[in-house]
Amino acid sequence: MTYSGASPLSGALCGMNVFCSVPTLMRVALVMACAAALGGCSGEKSNAMNNAQPGAGGAFSGGLDAAVGVVTDAAREEEFAYELEALGTARANEAVEITPKVSNLVTAIRFREGQQVRRGEVLVQLDSVEVGADLDVARAALSESRSSYQRSQELYATQALSPSQLEQLEATLHANEARVTAAEKKLSDTLIRAPFDGRTGLRRVSVGSLVNAGTVITTLDDTSVIKLDFTVPETFVAILREGMPLTARSVAFPNRDFTGTIVSIDSRLDPTTRAITVRAALPNRDGLLKPGMFLNVRLQEERGRVLTIPEQALVPEEGRQYVFIVSEERARKREVSIGRRKPGRVEIISGLVAGDLIVVEGTQKVRDGARVQDVGKQVQNAGA
Repeated sequence: MTYSGASPLSGALCGMNVFCSVPTLMRVALVMACAAALGGCSGEKSNAMNNAQPGAGGAFSGGLDAAVGVVTDAAREEEFAYELEALGTARANEAVEITPKVSNLVTAIRFREGQQVRRGEVLVQLDSVEVGADLDVARAALSESRSSYQRSQELYATQALSPSQLEQLEATLHANEARVTAAEKKLSDTLIRAPFDGRTGLRRVSVGSLVNAGTVITTLDDTSVIKLDFTVPETFVAILREGMPLTARSVAFPNRDFTGTIVSIDSRLDPTTRAITVRAALPNRDGLLKPGMFLNVRLQEERGRVLTIPEQALVPEEGRQYVFIVSEERARKREVSIGRRKPGRVEIISGLVAGDLIVVEGTQKVRDGARVQDVGKQVQNAGA
């Protein structure tokens, strides 16, 4: 069965043949319908691509400007106490090695090891027989010259003695006086006395020992006050001052704190370590601290309210410090000037104000201008 007609569409589809079969027309209509459907899909996709804008939040834009998950915190003002820990060495307030000035024999030892002695107390006595004899000779010569000088003054008054003779006798008198003084000094050197109040150390000689000048007989330490020397980095020089309190602790007494104050600060820094030596004084009435002990020193200085941020928020680059400030869900990089530090916190001198929201965790993933999302708040909200 055939169908004939004069339709131009059928003529075009059938190759300008006016006679076409019904199945052929049906296939042609199906192809045209599919083409129209594909054209509509292509048009919708093109419109969707044209309408997609960066940052619109759609599926397409999310791949190009996805928010980075971070944890933020606010810069805040707080009481900031500068804390410094250092290692120091204990020294006696006064310390000396007891030695003789001349070579001599030890005839008596008048102290016990570890004895508390007073200033001027005799510790060791040396042989004084020869020195005593020299003193007697000097005194006799002085007595004779003094008598001669007195007689010469009477003769000089009667002009029986010339002025030059009187001057010679006067010079002899002065020389004998000097010899007596020297002999008395040598005799006093045979008695070795304590130069200050303190505690004696171990005895290193015995009675009958021949000691030379400089031989150590014992030691003497004044430990009523302990000097504590320690070094402080250059960055903390500004907070150091005389009278500043400190606390020290020894491994020998782990549960006891020894308090004291800074008494002196060196005038120079070590050019190698860039540190300065500080000396503190610690009262030691009970004698627990010994010279040479190793002590842990802790200094604390209150500086009032200052602006601080978590230390981990800092991003160091080429000797400068930066932070990422969060504003309108965007991270903005900003340079800051920092001051002192304490565990977990750092002082901000400039670059921030109280209340600024900064990135604390996730700084490695954030770039300047990137979108961020505070996952810390989401976790807190979820927990609530």
